[in-house]
Amino acid sequence: MTAAQPLISLIVAMAHNGVIGRNNSLPWRLPEDLKRFKAITLGKPILMGRKTFESIGKPLPGRTNLVLTRDRDWRAAGVVVVHSVDEAVERALGAAELMTIGGAEVYSLLMPVAQRIYLTHVQADVPGDSYFPDFDRTQWVDAQRTTHPADEKNVYAMTFVMLERSGKPENAAGAVNARSLLNP
Repeated sequence: MTAAQPLISLIVAMAHNGVIGRNNSLPWRLPEDLKRFKAITLGKPILMGRKTFESIGKPLPGRTNLVLTRDRDWRAAGVVVVHSVDEAVERALGAAELMTIGGAEVYSLLMPVAQRIYLTHVQADVPGDSYFPDFDRTQWVDAQRTTHPADEKNVYAMTFVMLERSGKPENAAGAVNARSLLNP
């Protein structure tokens, strides 16, 4: 009996201007987003690039940590090293969902096969050097949307959106700027 392939999902916090990172770290501190991230990813395999792993500094507890790298000699305690998307999916066989947590390069690799996006839309424009990849917004529908206002702990308001793919995998001709996702 063959284990089922997991649902491939992306989870990301993105500013109005598409920024997801600055200097290999998050450009904000939003405890409500981190709480949501933990609730969604706990107990699931998570896939991240090597630079994202190094910025976190350690494996995230309660999850199988898959780290995608081109470096065949790279190792880190507490993680499963993979060298391709296919290998990552193979390592996640039997899980209901494989959570892709970044960075930008890994999001770009997984976007064509992703079936769900958990987006935290940060209600701000912030400087950064890492952006969420462009994709065809017409292939995605809002399955869930809630808002969280700015408060004493969260400097920016946020909209939590769960997008489900409605169409076939995208092609290069259908790609649009990721910021179009923010104004459906």
